[in-house]
Amino acid sequence: MSKVGFIGLGVMGGQMVSRLLSKGHTVTGYNRTRSKAQRLIDKGMKWEDSPRAVAAASDFTFAMVTNAAAISAITEGSDGMLAGLGPGKIFLDMSTVSPSVSRALAAKVRERGADMVDSPVSGSVITLQEGKLSVMVGGRRETFEKVKPLLHDIGPKVTYVGDNGVALSMKIATNLSLAVQMLAFSEGVLLAEKSGIAREVAVDVLTHSAVASPMIQYRGPFVLKQPEEAWFDVNMMQKDMVLAMELGRQLDVPLPTTAIGNEFLTAARGMGMEKLDFACMFDVLARMSGISK
Repeated sequence: MSKVGFIGLGVMGGQMVSRLLSKGHTVTGYNRTRSKAQRLIDKGMKWEDSPRAVAAASDFTFAMVTNAAAISAITEGSDGMLAGLGPGKIFLDMSTVSPSVSRALAAKVRERGADMVDSPVSGSVITLQEGKLSVMVGGRRETFEKVKPLLHDIGPKVTYVGDNGVALSMKIATNLSLAVQMLAFSEGVLLAEKSGIAREVAVDVLTHSAVASPMIQYRGPFVLKQPEEAWFDVNMMQKDMVLAMELGRQLDVPLPTTAIGNEFLTAARGMGMEKLDFACMFDVLARMSGISK
């Protein structure tokens, strides 16, 4: 079994640590707020007071944080993760940031004699709990082969995409569809509702129809009731939509439905919904349709 470090113990990161512990790995963790990690400590996770200490104690160090600013905060400085790396160690960044930010970080990791892969995931809390998470990996092929067994302990589908940064391009290409699908689903529900069909019936029919992607199946019911804790809030979703539009501009790929979806996320923030799961795009469209919950 491996000595694993994990930095960022939020909804997804915490669930991943639980899976790694259940597979018999020794896991050392760090989170900006220690109280959020207590449930994992109770399960056997070791705790360190800095990202540097986590990396120093581990052969493989994961990070899953919100954005590029958070990555900088956990990697740079005397207590940063980079300071704890050395020859033979591997850093696996599961955060969704721009490919260029990831490649720049990989260069810094290699200056320490270590190596790095970007390994974003596709899925949700439910797919992770059910053991159906998909992992994309970008980096050196030989490093991928070293981390592949460990990643299989997190999710069954592990795909090597190419060099550093390209897994993030794949992740961004995947995530733009989440908001677009959610908006289209909301349109269908509201059209049915204003035709006199109960919202619950419309959701049931659509989530069992030809349009029911896995995302629609597990997130569609959120238009009836939001989860107690957002799986993927508006701010996080909009960050990924902006990354997609930036990448589209760089690569000359028009992204019209992404741009429209992004505007609805902006509207959600304007209505004070930024901490809700991004399924609240439904509520924005409902208000525009003259419907309130």
